[in-house]
Amino acid sequence: MQDVLGPLLGALEDGRSAALAVVVHTWSSSPRPVGAAMLVTADGAATGSVSGGCVEGALYEIAQEVIETGRSVLETFGVSDDDALAVGLPCGGSIDVFVGPVTLADWPELPGLVASVEAAEPAAVAVVVETSGASARHMVLRENGSTGSLGSRRLDDAVRDDARGLLAAGNNGVLQYGLDGERLGTGLEVVVIAFAPPPRMFVFGAVDFAAALCRAGRLLGFHVTVVDARSVFATAARFPDADEVVVDWPHRWLATQDVDERTVICVLTHDRKFDVPALVQAVQTPAGYIGAMGSRRTHEQRTVALREAGLTDADVDRIHSPIGLDLGARTPEETAVSIAAEIVLTRWGGSGTPLTGVTGPIHTSPSG
Repeated sequence: MQDVLGPLLGALEDGRSAALAVVVHTWSSSPRPVGAAMLVTADGAATGSVSGGCVEGALYEIAQEVIETGRSVLETFGVSDDDALAVGLPCGGSIDVFVGPVTLADWPELPGLVASVEAAEPAAVAVVVETSGASARHMVLRENGSTGSLGSRRLDDAVRDDARGLLAAGNNGVLQYGLDGERLGTGLEVVVIAFAPPPRMFVFGAVDFAAALCRAGRLLGFHVTVVDARSVFATAARFPDADEVVVDWPHRWLATQDVDERTVICVLTHDRKFDVPALVQAVQTPAGYIGAMGSRRTHEQRTVALREAGLTDADVDRIHSPIGLDLGARTPEETAVSIAAEIVLTRWGGSGTPLTGVTGPIHTSPSG
């Protein structure tokens, strides 16, 4: 949804009517997750996607009707039939999409939300999924409080507490409540869409492989930082795709950082005096992925050194070494692809097997 916030605010400030379509449920091999959004304005502009192209045409027409009537709708799209023009998801999944009109009068919190997102401040928006009213009820949540209301103090308090974990993890979700916010009740759904700062990728070692990995990291949406103690190599000119280039010992710099489960740490130095201290520090963090470059011989020697430094079997098992998937990569660019592929696999729990040899849903849930 983040990519439609700016255009949405711009349209409303220009006086253009708009409707926002948001995925609120997914089943099986749905192409986009909960929170994926599409914006349609009265002048015919469309931004964003909820299905990668399968149902956007139909949703465009529905959104235009929502703008005209001013009333929200909830639409379900499942598997398309044999008619090539049928609207549906040929991938075999299904999605529920909530489409509602949006105005600055009904959503005065929108400018503040956009400002928080642009400033990389954690924020989330909670929307009651209902079609009985003309405009959906919204609440914007931040780490230090919230603005807006979902209709009752009890519901606001419950959503504020329950959405805190989603916001901390940067995850979207749908929460169930009773009509007045009872946690054990049913009948009311609230979709929470989190806008967390981009996940961070730490690349240790100012080497040519690091330059290629910076490009891959940016493609995956990471905020990429290159760290190396050698100032002659750690320069912005050598790493134009990095968001930051830091001259420092990686382990010392890492000890000063806030690391969460979305953080990726890639140790590319394959020099024991750099990578052993960095890996010892890395396994003390909750980073979701830790990888270290080197040959199998380097890996074996490094493992001995890591155990001598006090790491346990569980600590060593957290380190992906040699780093990357077995793609037969040779060049820095190919190696960066293999590392990026392993990061994606670790995040979503894939098998790494070619899809031609796999049965069942293509899109899986996170493994952890």
